Amino acid sequence: MTTLVAPRLTLPRLGTRQRLGGLLLALLLAFAWLVPWLSDADPARQQLTRILQLPSLAEPLGTDHLGRSLLARLAAAIRLSLSMALLSVITAAVPGVLLGVLAGWRGGWLDRVLGSLADACLALPGLLLVLLLVAIAPGNFWTLYVGISLVLWIEYFRLVRARTRALAASPQLEASRLLGFGPLYLFRRHLWPELAPQVLTLAAFGAASAILAMAALGFVSVGLRPPTAELGLMMIELLPYYHEAPWAMAQPIAVLFVLVLGLNLLAGRDPR
Repeated sequence: MTTLVAPRLTLPRLGTRQRLGGLLLALLLAFAWLVPWLSDADPARQQLTRILQLPSLAEPLGTDHLGRSLLARLAAAIRLSLSMALLSVITAAVPGVLLGVLAGWRGGWLDRVLGSLADACLALPGLLLVLLLVAIAPGNFWTLYVGISLVLWIEYFRLVRARTRALAASPQLEASRLLGFGPLYLFRRHLWPELAPQVLTLAAFGAASAILAMAALGFVSVGLRPPTAELGLMMIELLPYYHEAPWAMAQPIAVLFVLVLGLNLLAGRDPR
């Protein structure tokens, strides 16, 4: 008598570029979370006698135009950006994957209704949707988060629906269905191993898009409001002082670059 063992949800193996991306993100995370433990600097505390100071032992990254610690502000900005990215990806991926599997699996009127809903959302440009929500409650983190999540879920839905349609007709899945296995087993055994690499790749790209969107909105002064430590907002605040303190202006740009680069590397596939 043979015993059936439920399959585990497996994740794809990481390639060289993905490991490098993960390393960059791990270093940024370590910086963002260790700074509050090692330094008592307040990212919002102004010290007008220490405006645009060069990096020193007291302030390793110097101060901004209001005498605020750039070390503390960059750490807070990284935490904010990664929290926004994580929340947006989870909120978009979970319903997107579930609805995509449901539409691709069931087909019929349910597929048409969900497909029409996704098409209706696509009819309104994503950036315009985010701007409309931000205009309702300017400077609100949760409004920005909801707007970005509403834009991202459609990508998961369309990808998963198309892949599920093809996988639902595969001989392996049909054989398991005829043997009496339930939907959860079929998802774990046949669908998820095929969907996981593409979903996780899309999640990494989606996180990078969320971070860029928040920074872009902050840079044009329609996102979060001062004194919030946010990368785009820091750039626009320091822009008038790029002649006096180019090193201060370069810091949020460099952090944004490394964040997006790490996520893009994590999303890429390495054949080795």
